[in-house]
Amino acid sequence: MTTTVLKATDLCKTFSNESVQQHVLKNLNIEIRKGDFTVIMGDSGAGKSTLLYSLSGMDRPSLGSIRYGDEEISRYNNDKLALFRRKHCGFVFQQNYLNDTMSVMDNIIVSGLLKSRDRKAIASRARELLKQVGLEENCYNKFPNQLSGGEKQRVALVRSVINEPEILFADEPTGALNSQNTASVLDVLTDMNRRGQSIVMVTHTVAAAERGNRILYLKDGVICDEITLTPYAGQDKDRHKQLRAFLADMGW
Repeated sequence: MTTTVLKATDLCKTFSNESVQQHVLKNLNIEIRKGDFTVIMGDSGAGKSTLLYSLSGMDRPSLGSIRYGDEEISRYNNDKLALFRRKHCGFVFQQNYLNDTMSVMDNIIVSGLLKSRDRKAIASRARELLKQVGLEENCYNKFPNQLSGGEKQRVALVRSVINEPEILFADEPTGALNSQNTASVLDVLTDMNRRGQSIVMVTHTVAAAERGNRILYLKDGVICDEITLTPYAGQDKDRHKQLRAFLADMGW
């Protein structure tokens, strides 16, 4: 039986600017399941990133509830929300946000120290993860400005999962990369998912969306529909056509 990790009910998010109110999310309901690679797609301004930030506790909904297991995290104060994110969530964004004054290894270890004080164990896990994403030992003591865009994003991915988060939230993680580095980062995300990592990713590209097994289409703050695909196992013309047909129905 598939386990629900996160559940949002009647989720609303409204932004106010002087006398104008913008309703970005509108009574939205969604369940995030353990082990899924969930992809959120939609036009620019549809509310994709807002939904991601609300689900992860980085932002607060205006109305509705978000539950993690038996806990309603939408009722948490800021300190408790920060603790929730630290314990249960990993984040990777379009920009890698690495500290340019720290080495690759130190960028990762600093994040690990937020959860554990065992620096030796954190460094060991960091080395294991860096190998999994295809980074050689000669990169570990380099600084971010000595790495390619794809290498930096792979370091950011390792940093995001160093604390073994239950859910990895990714907001356009390949948006600033060229095609070769995009494929490399998507391969890493796919491998992480195969190893059991639950992922929620916002993207605007079909190539990235193909890596998911569940694709949600968001329009004007509402989930119009979704499609379930088999787990990604390499290029598959039928799978690609199925996704393309779904997106065409959504008006993509």
